[in-house]
Amino acid sequence: MVSLLLVVIYLAFISLGLPDPLLGAVWPTAYREIDVPIGWSGIIFMIISAGTVFSSLQSDRLTRRLGTGLLTTLSVMTTAAALFGFSVSRSFPELCLWAIPYGLGAGSVDAALNNYVALHYASRHMSWLHCMWGVGTTLGPLILSIALTGGQGWNMGYRYIFFLQLGLTLILILSLPMWKKRGSSNGDDSSKPLSLREVISLKGAKDVMACFFCYCGIEQAVSLWASSYLVKEKGIDEITAAKFAGLFFIGITAGRAVSGFATFKFSDRQMVRIGEGIIAAGIMMMLLPLGKTAVLIGLVTVGVGCAPIYPSVIHSTPDHFGAERSQAVIGVEMASAYAGTTVMPPLLGMVASFAGLWVFPFFLLLMLTLTFFTHERLCRKTQK
Repeated sequence: MVSLLLVVIYLAFISLGLPDPLLGAVWPTAYREIDVPIGWSGIIFMIISAGTVFSSLQSDRLTRRLGTGLLTTLSVMTTAAALFGFSVSRSFPELCLWAIPYGLGAGSVDAALNNYVALHYASRHMSWLHCMWGVGTTLGPLILSIALTGGQGWNMGYRYIFFLQLGLTLILILSLPMWKKRGSSNGDDSSKPLSLREVISLKGAKDVMACFFCYCGIEQAVSLWASSYLVKEKGIDEITAAKFAGLFFIGITAGRAVSGFATFKFSDRQMVRIGEGIIAAGIMMMLLPLGKTAVLIGLVTVGVGCAPIYPSVIHSTPDHFGAERSQAVIGVEMASAYAGTTVMPPLLGMVASFAGLWVFPFFLLLMLTLTFFTHERLCRKTQK
């Protein structure tokens, strides 16, 4: 029964990744159809991000009340409803409206599942589960491309993802007894949920929040600016730049598959350090005058280095803060991660608009340095 539940959790992580890249993928077509400026996708993204931050911060309270299994089921159901809303939307206000339940559903399920796996499964499963998220982010655009090439339009791409999420909802409903047998809550249910102020006051909490904020700034900055940097600063053609920007995420996904096996030998802290070292090597390949090929390889190397950091820091949360506090802390970690993905790429864009995109690898180096020091300080404070 436990192994079957793990399969369900793997499917849930794939479903988490499926809709994540869709907005960026459909927008070149969608903004013309709904007749709005191309930059307005940022408004929808901000609404989704605000919802994910809010629901992540509520994950401790909701998980204690509902249990991880029921909360996951309701969250996926909410996300599925939002995807159906996107599939029938024909105007910008409608997209903004449906972005609200999408963000609320995505944040709570992300935090709840991460905590459940951190409490009940070995580190290798955290790496492999986040690898499954990468599989979902790869499949999402492929499903969308089927709809577009078939002349069905971008709305139908969302409809296909909705059907997949609906199927997962049914699977989750059937799996609810398995969650109860395993224990679907977080730590000690007899204690009350921690407030945001109480979580932040915990020793090491500010450090792990800053760690997630800076690390996710690296991921999202590469996602948004890598292709432009390669074209404008390195003179690489647009097709090659787009291909290697995509390989960055394939590097993360493949790296997490390998990281799962590496955790048999290395601890979570060691895995984070290994990832940071690989990222540093990739950035150096981009900075040193080694030619265009080295820059491209360096970008993929950064992706491979990113692979173990996110899952390893999450998995170590119960060890750092205790099982009874881990859900509240992971909720704040997720909120910090979403804040980093929202704030840091536009900040880099503002700096680049004045100084130029040559600052891109230096920005990554700065974020990596902050990630390293905040994680090391977290480990010192919690003696892990």
